[in-house]
Amino acid sequence: MNEKRAGLKPGMTIIVIVIAIVLVVAFAFISYHNRFVRADESINQAWAQVQTQYQRRADLIPNLVETVKGYAAHEESLLVELTGMRARYGAANTPEELEQVDQDFQHAINVVVEAYPELKANENFLALQAELAGTENRIAVARRDFNDVVADYNRSVRSFPGNFFAKIFGFGTRDMFEAQPGSDVAPSVSF
Repeated sequence: MNEKRAGLKPGMTIIVIVIAIVLVVAFAFISYHNRFVRADESINQAWAQVQTQYQRRADLIPNLVETVKGYAAHEESLLVELTGMRARYGAANTPEELEQVDQDFQHAINVVVEAYPELKANENFLALQAELAGTENRIAVARRDFNDVVADYNRSVRSFPGNFFAKIFGFGTRDMFEAQPGSDVAPSVSF
């Protein structure tokens, strides 16, 4: 009895090997391309977060500064008014004038006590300082996260075999966030 040999014919074996190699190479190309696309999109997303924090600062800080300035101006006007009334006490020459100054002074104090039981300029300044620090910290974290994502991407684009595939697909290194000249000088907030 002749036993038929199980298996592939020699010509079929070569075809299967060639197809397997083509599939492995195609999988490598697709895998690296998708890896670079994901990494590139992660960089775009991280940069968008940096821009979001910049926009938050641009929207928030001027409004907070104006609010603090408004409270400070209001409290300053109250103090000026009360100080002016104290000066009127010294200038009063008659009991009638003194009585009028006293009534005006009592009225001003009642307005302050009823409408503004607690002066808040100091609290607002402290809140502004905390918000400035928090905002700058958010920006610093977003910048750091961006640089981390760019560093990971650049490592994959520059190291073997990623550099081979990156060159084929047109992916190059990306720039990290760098401080602008003069940014080492702290910005001033003035009132």
